Amino acid sequence: MSAPKSMFQLSGRGYPPASLNNATLVIIDAQEEYRSGVLALPGLDAALEEIATLLAAARAIGSAVVHVKHLGVPGGLLDPQGERGQHLPEVAPLPGEIVVEKRLPNAFAGTELHDRLQDIGHLDLVVCGFMTHSSVSTTVRAAKDYGYRCTLVSAACATRDLPTVDGGVISADEMHRVEVIALADNFASVVPHARALA
Repeated sequence: MSAPKSMFQLSGRGYPPASLNNATLVIIDAQEEYRSGVLALPGLDAALEEIATLLAAARAIGSAVVHVKHLGVPGGLLDPQGERGQHLPEVAPLPGEIVVEKRLPNAFAGTELHDRLQDIGHLDLVVCGFMTHSSVSTTVRAAKDYGYRCTLVSAACATRDLPTVDGGVISADEMHRVEVIALADNFASVVPHARALA
């Protein structure tokens, strides 16, 4: 039996990773909930360093940056009125950087994200943030429907342990790995670390 191939390989429609020189950096849900809240992620610190590297590189060359912020439930997860809903200070937006607020995992759903990206004019998006299996995955998949080419920086994303349907647990590391593999099949060019682009 031959070695498996990705849908990108089989279709011939894959593309190389983007360069920050001609792409928009999209940072998804880099918020305090994932450090100190109920949804604290075991891999947050390492991923945050990677996001900070990407952000510094983008700012240094004047590339466009979009910060996506999830508006959760007041008093609950990602509380928009409390500390847990706020941007992590290490990668918080500067004045003039675009902030798109969302209420669903898909950052395109019910938001101005597509319009803001169209104004910027790049088809290539460099994507990072939280959580890999949820808002990151959903947004990357939706981006393909809008005609964007996503480059996902694996080490600049993280997720959490999840219960499985058979009563077990899938670790955060394995959940992240599986989701990145799925996205690399047909939805994103994947690079391992920020240094591949920065």
